[in-house]
Amino acid sequence: MGGWVYILLCADGSFYVGVTARLWERLREHMRGYKDTAYTASRLPVRLVWYKFFDRIEDAIAAEKRLKGWSHAKKQALIDGDARLLKSLSQCQNQSRSTPLRRDGIDPE
Repeated sequence: MGGWVYILLCADGSFYVGVTARLWERLREHMRGYKDTAYTASRLPVRLVWYKFFDRIEDAIAAEKRLKGWSHAKKQALIDGDARLLKSLSQCQNQSRSTPLRRDGIDPE
């Protein structure tokens, strides 16, 4: 059984990332504010801005988890199809992580 990963743009400008086996039904639920405590219920209206189908639901769930950890800018680059910006935003921005450590764990600088 496959699944969809999707990104909604909320009225407040935030993104919601979700996963479902039935995309259009799930989108209608979001648009109706089906659950008062749901993230999107207080941020209506929402608009579907990106989606992708995975043959295995497990792969869709893994992709959803990765996307949820992305910054707003990185999600926007994905939505825009801007591969160059997405690659740039994916590179480590932390100086300590971009410098290789010696085997003894001591920074070479």
